[in-house]
Amino acid sequence: MRHTFIAALAMASVSLVATAHAETITGAGSTWVYPLVAKWAAAYKEKTGTEVNYASIGSGGGIKQIESGVVAFGASDMPLTPDDLSKNKLIQFPTAIAGEDLVYNLPGIEPGKLVLSGPVVADIYMAKIKKWNDAAIAKLNPGVKLPDTAITVVHRSDASGTTFTFADYLSKVSPEWKTKLGANTSVAWPTGVGGKGNEGVSAYVQKLPGAIGYVEYAYILENKLSYARMINSAGKTVSPSLQGFQAAAGHVDFTKAKDFYVILTNQPGDDTWPISGCTWQILRKDAPKATNESVTKFFDWGFEHGQKMATDIAFGPLPASTVSAIKTYWKANLGIDMAMK
Repeated sequence: MRHTFIAALAMASVSLVATAHAETITGAGSTWVYPLVAKWAAAYKEKTGTEVNYASIGSGGGIKQIESGVVAFGASDMPLTPDDLSKNKLIQFPTAIAGEDLVYNLPGIEPGKLVLSGPVVADIYMAKIKKWNDAAIAKLNPGVKLPDTAITVVHRSDASGTTFTFADYLSKVSPEWKTKLGANTSVAWPTGVGGKGNEGVSAYVQKLPGAIGYVEYAYILENKLSYARMINSAGKTVSPSLQGFQAAAGHVDFTKAKDFYVILTNQPGDDTWPISGCTWQILRKDAPKATNESVTKFFDWGFEHGQKMATDIAFGPLPASTVSAIKTYWKANLGIDMAMK
């Protein structure tokens, strides 16, 4: 009886110690990176017991929450400039390479059968092209029976890094877009309906015949959406793919960019996907060191052990040289040396 009692006390003590050491990390921001963070978080909790609670609220919300110190990390698909980071006592580092594409709801036109170009997409989103059988779209799609259907434009209603990437691309291929609308997490949409998050845009496109929207590629795969092929800067017609996103990233060097500030849209190359991008994690320099250590341990684990999970949902892993540069950056800016962990 006494042995049973002692064993029960020992088990209770182990349980209390485990509970006491269980950690919770809070993050918020990009809906683009949510599928990846969710996968990494589930696996990380199973391995370490640490829980990562991530709110998919959009890049704009993530930036605001990390600036105010509400969360341990914010995620944004729009990188902050080195000046903005310095002013707000922040740092940022990339997580993974990905891409976004135009999705459509056109019964009878299968996924990948529609071809679009950047200038045509800009004219659609500026309400200059209003019907699916417009001559500009028909010219790109010989042999495709385009319906005489009104185009319903779907865009993000929240401040979004996905919007920044999309608008940045359109600014590079359409001088009119650059002058009138520009690139930011929110723009003054001339037309259309707004959906919250990649999820909201996906849902609207699926519900509205004649709709077009822009979403991150993982959502296209998950929801089996009809996607367009695009004409890239080399004049080649390409399909969205992990290889295309990584081809875009191959034309930049994260390790030589201050605070990893790079833009991946409209990069050169025959195989390059034109609307490629990246997600950055943002931390406060003045957060408690233990908080930043917990966050960096999680992402270090993702870099070292989570790449198969990333590629399974078309997120491209960062080059080893970039991961090494990130660890050096953590040491220089946060005093955290992963070699000592």
